[in-house]
Amino acid sequence: MTLLEQLEIKHPIFLAPMAGVSTPQLAAEVSNQGGLGSLGLGASTVAAARQQILETQALTHKPFQVNFFCHQSATLDKNVADQWIKYLSPQFQKYHATPPTELKCIYPSFLDNDDYLNLVLETRPQAVSFHFGIPHPHQIQALKQAGILTMVSATNLAEALQIEAAGIDIIIAQGIEAGGHRGIFNETFDSAVKTSDLVQLLKQYCSKPVVAAGGIMNGTQAQLLIQLGAEAVQLGTAFVQCKSSNANTAYRQALFSKPITQMTASISGRPARGLINHWHTQIDRPERPPVATYPYCYDLGKQLHAAASAQGDHDFGAFWAGTNVAQIREMEAADLINQLVLEISQA
Repeated sequence: MTLLEQLEIKHPIFLAPMAGVSTPQLAAEVSNQGGLGSLGLGASTVAAARQQILETQALTHKPFQVNFFCHQSATLDKNVADQWIKYLSPQFQKYHATPPTELKCIYPSFLDNDDYLNLVLETRPQAVSFHFGIPHPHQIQALKQAGILTMVSATNLAEALQIEAAGIDIIIAQGIEAGGHRGIFNETFDSAVKTSDLVQLLKQYCSKPVVAAGGIMNGTQAQLLIQLGAEAVQLGTAFVQCKSSNANTAYRQALFSKPITQMTASISGRPARGLINHWHTQIDRPERPPVATYPYCYDLGKQLHAAASAQGDHDFGAFWAGTNVAQIREMEAADLINQLVLEISQA
């Protein structure tokens, strides 16, 4: 059975699950057009995640995926956190705001308990994907027994082999070109493999289906990766300008006016690729101290963004984008799927 048959979709095009940007409307539009829509639920409470899934199911009867964060929850090092707050304090003062004295763990992990698992078992989406790591064996088993397909992001071969050994159904090959958070299991190092190289590596050493992700903006790029062995492609940045995405006006304007990206761990505590702004030019200086632990660091990052935005400065936003963002097109999601399918067929 092919990957498309497994997922019951028409086209080898996945919408990347972008937490904070994906919406039920966007997911449904992609699914209704024959792709695999997605919901990025890692930043949502169980109640909010349930609401998004039910809304999507009301808008489409076609398959879609839901995505969760699978990081190893870490204890906050207070000394590092205090140093990080101190380092960012002048930025808060610039916007007449007071930095917090404590940082909160704003995002739980799928590994922490079975609340998200039970939600997935209750709502039964076609597929569930994971970023930053692999679920517990009992969680994978429960999803398998429910007939829900599982997918995990791999940024290198070592991660992919672990994913395969765990019994996961599909490997998402996330190249260094991808926008948003790196799916690295160990946040202290990144192999930084290009999408095309990663697809070839995984096809050589793994037997599970491989989905290419990172730097894909058009059908020509997609077809090149399919020719290298990818069973499908996953696009995120390409869909951010769709009307049904949750991107705000500042984010949308920056995608067109500042289409150059860079990696930073300063926003959240984990490396992520986004449009170059204050984080990259003012915070990531050579003398920058170690960042606070993810996701505590993100708590501070969001508060600084809120303080700056209140004063009309949106350059502390987390404007995630992949390397080929300059090729972004402002289209409705359904039209973009049709255009991608046409380009793939003509490539």
